[in-house]
Amino acid sequence: AEHDEFVYHESLVHPALFWSALLSGTASSSPSSSPSSSLRHPPGTAPKSVFIGGGGELATAREVLRHSTISRLVMVDIDPQVIDVCKRFLPEWGGQAVLDHPKFQLVVGDAHKYLMETKETFDVIIMDISDPIEAGPGIALYTQEFYRRAKELLSKPNGVFVTQAGSADFVPHPHAFPEVGRENGDGDASRETTCFAPIMNTLATVFDHAVPYSCPVASFGEDWGFVMAFDGG
Repeated sequence: AEHDEFVYHESLVHPALFWSALLSGTASSSPSSSPSSSLRHPPGTAPKSVFIGGGGELATAREVLRHSTISRLVMVDIDPQVIDVCKRFLPEWGGQAVLDHPKFQLVVGDAHKYLMETKETFDVIIMDISDPIEAGPGIALYTQEFYRRAKELLSKPNGVFVTQAGSADFVPHPHAFPEVGRENGDGDASRETTCFAPIMNTLATVFDHAVPYSCPVASFGEDWGFVMAFDGG
């Protein structure tokens, strides 16, 4: 909803970008350097390049572009109608100002295909996509194979991957349990399951660190989860 969309989008974007900036200053000097030598990756030089998968409402891009270090932002979303509707009716979410930004590049297409084929690397990869519902459009963006590919495309040593990760309520909603839906005669509508822990566990098999976090989003009626993943640190 308009009154609290910032909670979701700020939570998705800023921890990852600030962590990338921190990692850019943690690479130690070479062994032959004196203790007073400057770091190979001074703080504040990153992040410069960011990729967004999904994000058609443009608010994720809006938040990324608040960071002065950004020199290139690529967003790949598969649905041009979502982008157009949000541009027209939700301009405060980013709208034309984002689309016209000189650092922003919009690609209408499949984010999975784009990342599998690109040779470009990014300091931060942000996945603002639908939940991994079985047979849904976003399922391929939550696999170990995809996370390994994303890791290959992250800059070193400051690369950070972050994804939305669904409901993070301590007590899952009834729809998280398929057997409840069957008892109630809801059929396929009940097949949604919680994905917060599985996403974190899958990322933990690929990256050195997989950090789960959450925030309450009033219009969702529940806490919402995110997972940030990175190496080193």
